Amino acid sequence: METLVNGLHHVTALAGEAQRNVDFYTHILGLRLVKKTINFDAPDVYHLYYGDETGSPGSILTFFPYGKNIHRGRKGGGQLTYTAFSIPSESLTYWINRLNEFNIAHTEPLQRFNETYLRFEDFDGMGIELVANDADQRPGWSNGFIPVEHAVKGFHTVTLNEFRIDDTVKLLTESLGHTLVSEEAGRFRFQAGKGGSGNYVDVQHSPNDVRGQQGGGSVHHVAFSTDTDESQLVLQHQLLEAGYQVTPVQDRNYFHSIYFREPGGILFEVATNPPGFSVDEPVAELGKTLKLPEWYEPRRAKIEAALPKIEVK
Repeated sequence: METLVNGLHHVTALAGEAQRNVDFYTHILGLRLVKKTINFDAPDVYHLYYGDETGSPGSILTFFPYGKNIHRGRKGGGQLTYTAFSIPSESLTYWINRLNEFNIAHTEPLQRFNETYLRFEDFDGMGIELVANDADQRPGWSNGFIPVEHAVKGFHTVTLNEFRIDDTVKLLTESLGHTLVSEEAGRFRFQAGKGGSGNYVDVQHSPNDVRGQQGGGSVHHVAFSTDTDESQLVLQHQLLEAGYQVTPVQDRNYFHSIYFREPGGILFEVATNPPGFSVDEPVAELGKTLKLPEWYEPRRAKIEAALPKIEVK
C-alpha cells in the first residue's frame, strides 16, 4: 500500500498571554519562533509557530494565544493530553536542571516502552514530555542559551486519551497507514512511515477519565504530514469513502490542510509538507516580523494595533 501519511506534522493548542507563551517555548524549551502570523479565522489573535531551524514537519508546535482571560482547559478523555519531544539520552540531567532553574514543576524520570521521560506543563497547563533516546538523528536547533548537544530535536509522540479505542485504532491503521508497534498498560503505540521519533501516536485507553475540556493549555488539533497536494486529495477521498466528514482543502499559506474528527472526538488534520515557512521570508529571518495572508494585508495597520507586543529574548 502507498504511504500517504509520513507521521506528525504539527500540534496546535490554545494559550493565554502571548508573551508568556513565547518566553516558555523559545527561552525555556529552546524552540525557534519560525512564524508570527494570525489566526486566519480570528485576525485579532496571533498564530505562533515554534519548531526547529526551518520549521520541519514533525517539529512544529503552534498556539492561538487568546490572552489572560481564557479559562484553563482540563485534560481528559477525547483529548490529546501530552505532546512529547525528543532529546538525547545524555541530556536528561541537563533538562532536569534547566526546568528546576526556571521553577517548572516536573516529574522524576518515568519509564514506558523502555524509554525514560520527564513530564511537566507550560504556564497554561499544556502537557509536555521530554523523551530521552539515542535513535533520533535530527539535529535540533540551538537558541544560543541551550547548547546544541542538548537541544530539543522535534516531536517524539502524542498521546490521545480515549474512552473507547477500537474505532480510533481502525482509523489510524486502515485510513492513516499506521502500524501497531507496542502495547503496555492500556497504551497502544502506532507508527507511521519510517517510524521513530516524530512518527509515533500513543492511544491511551482511559474509560474512566473525565471528559476533557478545551481552554488554555489544551490541544485544538493534531496534524499528520503528507508529501503533496495530490497525496492529500487521495487521503481526502479515502476518508470520505470511509464515512468521515472531511473539510475541503484549506490554504494555510505554509501548508494545505483538510480536517475531520476522529471517532473519539479529537480534531485531526492532514497537512502538506510544502510550501513551508520560507515561502514568505528567508530562513534566517523566520519569525521576526508579522506575516499576514494577502487578503488581510489591507487591514495590516488595524490588525497590528490590536495585537499585543511580543519579543524573543
